[in-house]
Amino acid sequence: MRFTAILFAGALMLSACGDARLTQVVLETELGDIEVEVYNERAPISSADFLYYVDNGLYDGEGFYRAVRPEIDPRGLGMQIIQGGLLGLESVTASIDHETTQMTGLSHVDGAVSIARDEPGTGSAAYFFISIGDNSSLDFGGARNPDGQGYAVFGQVTKGMDVVRAIQQRETEGPSGNEVTQGQFLTEPVNIIKAERR
Repeated sequence: MRFTAILFAGALMLSACGDARLTQVVLETELGDIEVEVYNERAPISSADFLYYVDNGLYDGEGFYRAVRPEIDPRGLGMQIIQGGLLGLESVTASIDHETTQMTGLSHVDGAVSIARDEPGTGSAAYFFISIGDNSSLDFGGARNPDGQGYAVFGQVTKGMDVVRAIQQRETEGPSGNEVTQGQFLTEPVNIIKAERR
């Protein structure tokens, strides 16, 4: 009886104070809100970088600028994502250490939010992406990258996947200087009006 009471009291405290392992973020876009649950404990480096951009208003007025659908994935892996962050495609913070999905136990499932990168250790929350459907080829050991390190998942969309899919279906005739991303840049980026903790 006493043990049950302690558990109940602990649950009430957690409910009142919130779960420190998770942070809720809302990305208000011109097409609607995208709500994200950030895994502070499981992916602390990536989460902290993302929250730095949120807390300092660095996403406000920026947007989603890239959409990948199976027919425009040049590697033929059926990748489906949208990518966003700073429209200038330049980080304002130092690159962060790469947290693989092997380290975190996370995966590129539908709605997973992840850090974009070139080589491992060059990633930044200045550019992040949201997975649409199963993109396990982006996990550690997946076929997407020759280095096999995959990308760093740090969050999960909990509401607003309809908005994510609407962004993915926008016209992609924007200019790209990279063969891999040719035909993937949105003709008109989708504006992030405000990003904030909930």
